[in-house]
Amino acid sequence: MRRRIWLAGALSAVGLAGAVVGSARSSAEFAWDLPKGFPLPVVPADNPMSAAKVELGRHLFYDLRLSGNGTQSCATCHQQEIAFTEGLATSQGSTGEEHPRNSMSLVNVAYAATLTWANPSLTRLEDQAAVPMFGRHPVELGLGEDRDWLEPLRRDARYPSLFRGAFPDEADPFSRANVLKALATFQRTIVSARSPYDRYHFARDDQAVSDAAKRGEVLFHSRPLSCFTCHGGVNFSTATVSAGTSTSRVVQFHNTGLYNLPGLLSYPAPNTGIYEVTRDPKDVGKFRPPTLRNIAVTAPYMHDGSIASLEDVLAHYEAGGRTVTDGPYKGVGRDNPNKSPAIRGFSLTPGERADLLAFLRSLTDESVLRDPRLANPWRR
Repeated sequence: MRRRIWLAGALSAVGLAGAVVGSARSSAEFAWDLPKGFPLPVVPADNPMSAAKVELGRHLFYDLRLSGNGTQSCATCHQQEIAFTEGLATSQGSTGEEHPRNSMSLVNVAYAATLTWANPSLTRLEDQAAVPMFGRHPVELGLGEDRDWLEPLRRDARYPSLFRGAFPDEADPFSRANVLKALATFQRTIVSARSPYDRYHFARDDQAVSDAAKRGEVLFHSRPLSCFTCHGGVNFSTATVSAGTSTSRVVQFHNTGLYNLPGLLSYPAPNTGIYEVTRDPKDVGKFRPPTLRNIAVTAPYMHDGSIASLEDVLAHYEAGGRTVTDGPYKGVGRDNPNKSPAIRGFSLTPGERADLLAFLRSLTDESVLRDPRLANPWRR
């Protein structure tokens, strides 16, 4: 008999009916393309889904005119072929400013209870979209609030009909708020739900994953590994939400013992985790665990890209924290006083390590990396 390991909260009892919040008209215009049993995202009542809004958002997502100097778009740091990441240790803004962290994957961002690496207050995609567009610390897209950046969009032959289709009840749909709503709507459709892992569990296809991956899944949920503690739920991340679920009691940020510098700030500034927001010393080094979906194509790893490979990531957790032997970041991460109690260290045989890696690679959804509905519409 087949043995299946279900992640905590992975399957929602919520059906298609009533899962999308919004008007009947807007809901009727959009259908989620998800496997049977896969939970639906939460959609805010003030920004219901529609096919027209998704298409507008896709155009905006890839439009270089959403940067102050016309050199970058949202897609610059979120590239489809590498699961909407960028493949860099740390990002660089449109003005050349180096960022302290890298861009998280946007795959299944609709299921994320909090957004970005270390800001507990950002919980809505509509709000988060404004950060790269208008933020100054650091500069990302570098748009200025003091200039009419919407005017070039008004003059483009495509946009008038796209905006009218997305917001048919507005006399002038060209607005900052509508741009943010359209971008958020498109991002909610970047859903990974057809990896080999999904076909094995949701489609009941026993041949979808290898025997090694099946053994690796058992290890993933076993103690002392307990990987699911920080990477649970259907999205393999601590803070996962879907229609009808709540994360009010979920610990969403964790210190994994990546660094242990002497003094109050055991992590190198400015990457001190949610301490940057809370100013609570116990929060130094606490970051949001990223989704493990498509993790095999999103190297380098950690918030600062300081671990190059999945093999090295496993070594970090096997040791119960990373030891940096020399240089300015020298320290024994295992001894970090803020480290999550779930990071205890463990021992794997070479075969077990290979099995665990096989399981992680089974989370790669090739279709989301190639889906033309998520691709650049401006390419000729």
